[in-house]
Amino acid sequence: MLLLMMMPLLAMMQSCDEEEIVFESDIPRFELRENRILLEALVPSTTPTGDEMYIVGAINGGDVDAIVGNPTWQLEMSADYNYRYGIYLDPETFVEGTSLADGYYIYSVSQKEERALKGDNVSHTNNAGLGERININVERWASYFSSGETIEHDGHVIYVIDNSGYDALALYAYGDGEIFGAWPGILPTGTEVVDGTEYTYFDAGEANTGMSVNLIFNNNNNGSQLADFAVVLDRDYFLELTPDGVVEIDQSAMVEHDGYAIFFEDLTGWDTLNLYVWGDGVNDLFGVWPGMAPTGEVTINGVNYKYFDTGEANAGVFVNVIMNNNDSQFDLAGITLDRDYYYTITATGGEEIEDPNSYEGGGVVTPEPEPEPEPEPGDTYTIYVEDLTGWSSINMYSWGEVNDIFGAWPGMAPTGTTEIDGITYTYWEITGNGEAQNLIFNDGTSQAPDFAVTLDRDYYLTVTATSVTEKE
Repeated sequence: MLLLMMMPLLAMMQSCDEEEIVFESDIPRFELRENRILLEALVPSTTPTGDEMYIVGAINGGDVDAIVGNPTWQLEMSADYNYRYGIYLDPETFVEGTSLADGYYIYSVSQKEERALKGDNVSHTNNAGLGERININVERWASYFSSGETIEHDGHVIYVIDNSGYDALALYAYGDGEIFGAWPGILPTGTEVVDGTEYTYFDAGEANTGMSVNLIFNNNNNGSQLADFAVVLDRDYFLELTPDGVVEIDQSAMVEHDGYAIFFEDLTGWDTLNLYVWGDGVNDLFGVWPGMAPTGEVTINGVNYKYFDTGEANAGVFVNVIMNNNDSQFDLAGITLDRDYYYTITATGGEEIEDPNSYEGGGVVTPEPEPEPEPEPGDTYTIYVEDLTGWSSINMYSWGEVNDIFGAWPGMAPTGTTEIDGITYTYWEITGNGEAQNLIFNDGTSQAPDFAVTLDRDYYLTVTATSVTEKE
């Protein structure tokens, strides 16, 4: 197989118009060669890293069994983008009298043949001359549409995409116990397609649920093993094995959604879960009552979610969401379909999950509000009033930053009287923290004009039935 040369990206990116948006997936990754046809394929994000894939068509006879393993027809993954593959084609190697215009498709060893979005067979006819490039998009793999009987698992499951390079794969575990027996452990239980991706899997055993163990993947006691990977068997795990070790897969990133999706941690206890929407021009957007059933399920950070794809054509639409089981129901929220949403729901309502990658499940706990801090004890000040009102009694009411700070109308009675420099004052001893207040002196019926104060000092005032003035 010809070695592929990666295209430098910087010069191309600098040439882009300032108004032009170039998505990373659209950037060519391989250099043209004057004596070859270059074909680049953008593959689904569900494709395992470094997957082995081939071009199949009239140019090479179309026999998959004969083509797989032949480096002439094998595509190579770009060094700087895992979902773009390329192949240099020499027309001299084509079956006589054929060209790319006669039809071809891409075949993945792990995901099987290329398919269209709805599952139809694919035959590309894009053709080019020597020194030219062809770009194609692989929409789906056949594994995405694989169906069959539901597999009954024994306990939680360890799913792996095996890129270890081992001829044989075994799994040993130690910790709370040698739950898979003595070294080298157990062989795979089987293979299963999950959300369009084929995994090798190991059933962990119902009896081992909740145990904390360290997994060691090895080549079945033939001298090689990967680094330990610690797990708690309280959920399923999705892992990728490479010669460098074990990495947990973000399963949500493996699912190809139609538009934005709404994810639910379902704590309702209902047998069925439906999503219905209503709004201006969108009643029955997802079907008549009770709406649509979940599109699928996915596990994120150990939490199982049911998700509803909302459709690419509905992006930007505002809807009101009702969750129901066709009997019980509750209004969830009004949302705009311009992003993914994550909720935890019970039979009576739901709360949005802000960060599903850190959320650990069981419902959003609303923290108790912090208690209001006790007000700092204020200092004591005195309001001295030379009372020239002629009223039989006088009270002081206050409103402002704190209403009724001296009690409800008509306010507080005087603390007492005192003589200062030959003047008799009625006075009120108060506690203040610098509040901005308005004082109203009154006899319960009549009142003097409001007088603004700040409760951070003593005041000496002259009060008549029609005025309040501060003494200098």
